[in-house]
Amino acid sequence: MSYYAPTSLGDVWPLLAEGEARVVAGGTDLFPTQGDGPPPSALLDISRVDGLRGIDHDDDGWRIGGATTWSDIVAAPLPPAFDGLKAAALQVGSVQIQNVGTLAGNLCNASPAADGVPPLLTLEAEVALTSAGGTRRLTLTNFLRGVRQTALVPGELLTALHIPRQPTGALSSFVKLGSRRYLVISIAMVAAQIWLDEAGRIGGVRVAVGACSPVARRLFGLEQSLIGLRPSDLVSFSMASDALDTLSPIDDVRGSAEYRRAAVERLIRDALGQAVERSDG
Repeated sequence: MSYYAPTSLGDVWPLLAEGEARVVAGGTDLFPTQGDGPPPSALLDISRVDGLRGIDHDDDGWRIGGATTWSDIVAAPLPPAFDGLKAAALQVGSVQIQNVGTLAGNLCNASPAADGVPPLLTLEAEVALTSAGGTRRLTLTNFLRGVRQTALVPGELLTALHIPRQPTGALSSFVKLGSRRYLVISIAMVAAQIWLDEAGRIGGVRVAVGACSPVARRLFGLEQSLIGLRPSDLVSFSMASDALDTLSPIDDVRGSAEYRRAAVERLIRDALGQAVERSDG
């Protein structure tokens, strides 16, 4: 097996053009996803490429480099709108995995149970896909096409995530259900972001569910039904019978579809409750 570790994007493109190298950053998903198939003939490690790691902020929002690790996310001085993403980062495997695993790698792996996806959906993230010919940007929804399927084409790298400026006062959370607390693949998970209006009522809310469909999904209908409620109403609000109809949970070794669907409603209430606990409402 050949191993390449370029330090500039200019050195990456010829290696990608050969079409044989498997791109890795932290490499934490490489062998778990390999299965019984043959190992790649070459590895292209982009973790040392200049400019691919770090978090920047300007008036338009935040840029998270493609080689930024989960531990980088946890340590960054980000506003409360990112608390859900930080909570997810702390549940990605062990600390050792968090130190080398990357947010971009989590997305490119495109697992239905990818912890980073629900909080990024609530942040309305976009991805930057770069090739030798330039860069294009896609919403996260358009990037994730299905189980282990993304919009990446040969010769492209996910070089950054772009997070737009978030609503004033936005708070967020992330809750995850698994068979144990740590080192676990999710049975179901929910990220929530919420902000209040001047009257102390819910002015806006975003809810995303993972591990209950081929890709994580926002629940737009549920979000609309919550606007105008007081935070105290979230304890007992009546969820519409069709609120979860866009989900399609499956039966697997971690849980049945019926169990997942029942658990999600509880997780949604927990996620919303944890988010508003940080408010004055």
